[in-house]
Amino acid sequence: MFSHVMLGTNNLEVSRKFYDALLGTLGIGPGVANGNRYFYRSPTGLFGITTPINGETATHGNGSTTGFAMASPEQANAFHAAGVANGGTTCEDPPGWREASSGQLYLAYLRDPDGNKICALHRPAKKA
Repeated sequence: MFSHVMLGTNNLEVSRKFYDALLGTLGIGPGVANGNRYFYRSPTGLFGITTPINGETATHGNGSTTGFAMASPEQANAFHAAGVANGGTTCEDPPGWREASSGQLYLAYLRDPDGNKICALHRPAKKA
Protein backbone atom coordinates (compact mmCIF):
# COMPACT_ATOMS: atom_id res chain seq x y z
CA MET A 1 0.00 0.00 0.00
CA PHE A 2 2.77 2.47 0.82
CA SER A 3 5.74 3.36 -1.36
CA HIS A 4 7.66 5.24 1.34
CA VAL A 5 7.58 6.98 4.70
CA MET A 6 9.50 10.24 5.29
CA LEU A 7 9.99 11.86 8.70
CA GLY A 8 11.29 15.34 9.38
CA THR A 9 14.25 16.04 11.62
CA ASN A 10 15.97 19.10 13.03
CA ASN A 11 19.34 17.35 13.33
CA LEU A 12 20.03 15.08 10.38
CA GLU A 13 23.16 13.45 11.82
CA VAL A 14 21.59 12.69 15.22
CA SER A 15 18.61 11.11 13.43
CA ARG A 16 20.88 9.21 11.04
CA LYS A 17 22.72 7.65 13.99
CA PHE A 18 19.39 6.73 15.63
CA TYR A 19 17.87 5.17 12.49
CA ASP A 20 21.11 3.43 11.42
CA ALA A 21 21.06 1.60 14.77
CA LEU A 22 17.30 1.06 14.86
CA LEU A 23 16.93 -0.23 11.31
CA GLY A 24 20.18 -2.19 11.56
CA THR A 25 18.32 -4.54 13.93
CA LEU A 26 16.11 -5.39 10.93
CA GLY A 27 19.08 -6.09 8.66
CA ILE A 28 18.74 -2.78 6.82
CA GLY A 29 22.02 -1.06 5.94
CA PRO A 30 22.99 2.47 6.97
CA GLY A 31 21.12 5.39 5.45
CA VAL A 32 22.26 6.59 2.03
CA ALA A 33 22.77 10.36 1.87
CA ASN A 34 20.95 12.40 -0.75
CA GLY A 35 21.36 16.12 -0.03
CA ASN A 36 19.45 16.95 3.14
CA ARG A 37 18.03 13.42 3.38
CA TYR A 38 18.98 9.86 4.24
CA PHE A 39 17.17 6.89 2.71
CA TYR A 40 16.84 3.32 3.97
CA ARG A 41 15.71 0.71 1.45
CA SER A 42 14.12 -2.66 2.18
CA PRO A 43 12.57 -5.22 -0.16
CA THR A 44 9.13 -3.81 0.68
CA GLY A 45 9.63 -0.05 0.73
CA LEU A 46 11.64 3.06 1.45
CA PHE A 47 12.06 4.98 4.71
CA GLY A 48 13.62 8.42 4.80
CA ILE A 49 14.58 11.25 7.12
CA THR A 50 14.91 14.85 6.00
CA THR A 51 15.30 18.37 7.19
CA PRO A 52 12.20 20.26 6.06
CA ILE A 53 12.49 21.55 2.50
CA ASN A 54 10.76 24.81 3.46
CA GLY A 55 13.48 25.60 6.03
CA GLU A 56 11.07 25.62 8.96
CA THR A 57 11.43 23.53 12.12
CA ALA A 58 10.50 19.86 11.85
CA THR A 59 7.71 18.85 14.21
CA HIS A 60 6.31 15.45 15.11
CA GLY A 61 2.71 14.62 14.36
CA ASN A 62 0.51 14.50 17.43
CA GLY A 63 -1.37 11.21 17.13
CA SER A 64 0.95 9.90 14.39
CA THR A 65 2.83 6.62 14.63
CA THR A 66 5.19 4.96 12.16
CA GLY A 67 5.07 1.18 12.60
CA PHE A 68 7.76 -1.31 11.62
CA ALA A 69 6.97 -5.02 11.15
CA MET A 70 9.00 -7.38 13.33
CA ALA A 71 9.73 -11.07 12.77
CA SER A 72 9.63 -11.87 16.50
CA PRO A 73 9.27 -10.34 19.98
CA GLU A 74 13.04 -10.65 20.33
CA GLN A 75 13.57 -8.53 17.22
CA ALA A 76 11.10 -5.95 18.58
CA ASN A 77 13.05 -5.84 21.85
CA ALA A 78 16.37 -5.40 20.00
CA PHE A 79 14.82 -2.64 17.84
CA HIS A 80 13.49 -0.84 20.94
CA ALA A 81 16.79 -1.22 22.84
CA ALA A 82 18.81 0.09 19.89
CA GLY A 83 16.53 3.11 19.66
CA VAL A 84 16.79 3.94 23.37
CA ALA A 85 20.59 3.46 23.28
CA ASN A 86 20.86 5.94 20.39
CA GLY A 87 18.88 8.92 21.61
CA GLY A 88 15.30 7.64 21.56
CA THR A 89 12.97 7.52 24.54
CA THR A 90 10.58 4.78 25.48
CA CYS A 91 6.89 5.70 25.56
CA GLU A 92 3.53 4.09 26.18
CA ASP A 93 3.69 0.79 28.10
CA PRO A 94 6.90 -1.25 28.24
CA PRO A 95 7.47 -3.61 25.29
CA GLY A 96 5.18 -6.62 25.56
CA TRP A 97 2.10 -8.51 24.45
CA ARG A 98 -1.19 -6.63 24.08
CA GLU A 99 -4.64 -7.98 23.42
CA ALA A 100 -6.30 -6.46 20.35
CA SER A 101 -9.56 -7.15 18.55
CA SER A 102 -7.51 -9.01 15.93
CA GLY A 103 -5.70 -11.13 18.55
CA GLN A 104 -2.43 -10.77 20.40
CA LEU A 105 0.22 -8.28 19.26
CA TYR A 106 3.72 -7.71 20.58
CA LEU A 107 4.34 -3.94 20.67
CA ALA A 108 7.33 -1.78 21.60
CA TYR A 109 6.90 2.01 21.35
CA LEU A 110 9.51 4.74 21.43
CA ARG A 111 10.10 8.28 20.25
CA ASP A 112 12.99 9.25 18.00
CA PRO A 113 15.25 12.22 18.88
CA ASP A 114 12.74 14.61 17.23
CA GLY A 115 9.72 13.19 19.06
CA ASN A 116 8.31 11.08 16.21
CA LYS A 117 6.48 8.05 17.61
CA ILE A 118 7.84 4.72 16.36
CA CYS A 119 6.33 1.28 16.96
CA ALA A 120 7.85 -2.17 16.61
CA LEU A 121 4.98 -4.60 15.95
CA HIS A 122 5.03 -8.39 15.80
CA ARG A 123 1.93 -10.33 14.79
CA PRO A 124 2.21 -14.03 15.62
CA ALA A 125 1.12 -16.50 12.96
CA LYS A 126 -2.55 -17.40 13.11
CA LYS A 127 -3.24 -20.86 14.46
CA ALA A 128 -4.80 -23.19 11.94
